[in-house]
Amino acid sequence: MGFNHDAVESAVVFLFCNIRKNGKIHKGVITTKASNKSSKEVSNMSKQIESFMEKVVKKNPGETEFHQAVKEVAESVIPFIEKNPKYKKAKILERIAEPERVIMFRVPWLDDKGEVQINRGFRIEMNSAIGPYKGGLRLHPTVYLGLLKFLAFEQVFKNSLTTLPMGGGKGGSDFDPKGKSDNEVMKFCQSFMTELCRHIGPNTDVPAGDIGVGGREIGYMFGQYKRIRNEFTGILTGKGLNWGGSLIRPEATGYGCVYFVEAMLKHKGDTLKGKTCAVSGSGNVAQYTVEKVNQLGGKCVTLSDSNGTIYDPKGIDEKKLAYVMELKNVKRGRIKEYAKKYGCKYMEGKRPWGVKCDVAFPSATQNEISKSDAQELVKNGCMAVGEGANMPTTPEAITVFQNAKILYGPGKAANAGGVAVSGLEMSQNSQRLSWERADVDKKLQGIMIAIHRTCVKYGKEGKHVDYVKGANIGGFVKVADAMLDQGLV
Repeated sequence: MGFNHDAVESAVVFLFCNIRKNGKIHKGVITTKASNKSSKEVSNMSKQIESFMEKVVKKNPGETEFHQAVKEVAESVIPFIEKNPKYKKAKILERIAEPERVIMFRVPWLDDKGEVQINRGFRIEMNSAIGPYKGGLRLHPTVYLGLLKFLAFEQVFKNSLTTLPMGGGKGGSDFDPKGKSDNEVMKFCQSFMTELCRHIGPNTDVPAGDIGVGGREIGYMFGQYKRIRNEFTGILTGKGLNWGGSLIRPEATGYGCVYFVEAMLKHKGDTLKGKTCAVSGSGNVAQYTVEKVNQLGGKCVTLSDSNGTIYDPKGIDEKKLAYVMELKNVKRGRIKEYAKKYGCKYMEGKRPWGVKCDVAFPSATQNEISKSDAQELVKNGCMAVGEGANMPTTPEAITVFQNAKILYGPGKAANAGGVAVSGLEMSQNSQRLSWERADVDKKLQGIMIAIHRTCVKYGKEGKHVDYVKGANIGGFVKVADAMLDQGLV
């Protein structure tokens, strides 16, 4: 029996899950929007999704972020699969949800006191159907297997949407670079790469940076790889410009997210010009989000870190942004210092989502926008959300945005700019070339517009575009077709 896609897409699904917030586990219920279609269709599809998720949860116990990410994709893709039984027969979604390879290893290193420290390293090689594994390395105390599997799973769809030949992967360690000396970071990175180098290569797996991994860490890791393998090759992206890096790579995730939001607004006959924007985070993604919003005529009024949020109603202009970059990238200080310098409001322990804005750019970490945050944003007139971070919006909050029919750009589409330029860096390395800044920026903008076009193609519902459905199905189709072509591997 076939199913009406619109009916089953809006099925009501209840699934108890655990959501990890601030290191604690919270019980929750994930639901999708209700439908006015036949209750039989809704119930049948609801059972299929729930049955699929029960198997995923059973096979991956305790990995709450991974469950959440797979569930969000399954709600869009399973109804699509029902209309395209070739994917169902080959169990493509079940195979995509299972990593091709999981690598876990110990990372011993000596601190500045001469004491032995031991961390755990990971690399999740999720799917290589359309190209070498590609995805970042995260260094943060919260890193564990389930978190990286969620990120790797998301990366498969994100990389597919870029149109570039890249599979999906993710890795990292529970090492915390904060408060460590350069020497300690170097010792850790060298030990980490000593094991990781066995599993990566320019045609196998090409990691990049993520939270806690910037130019310093990439440099130390690249140097150790070159030392061990005795070859200079593009096995990492985010490299320094004088040794194989690409222009626009540091800016790419933030720039790309803004380009995507601009495309969503233009599709509705609007632009970012004159819009007030709330941005969370104050690292790489947030910084370049602010820069590109300024260039397009918008005004960003917030930034944040784990301690709190600054609210500057006058806007974070070019001069103020330069101060933030110095504060965060060089001095590694706290955003509170911005409030002291410029005499603006500082909200201790708060996120930016209570501030009145037209556009929100969550650019910090996963699950940072709760249901109540989303309700506050909608109440205050927010018309668009572009996810600069990975899965920063809880399922309940996504439902709030979708019910309000505001423009909601999910991370796998909106923040694909970073990995897109990583792919362009791989191309430059293969050709032994370095492209001009304007050329890379133009390619990035073109990729983000193409991603938007794909989301519209698969997510259009009358006059409204469901960007979650569009991104999930658009990312799925390319990977799924490649998997069918390559057989049962």
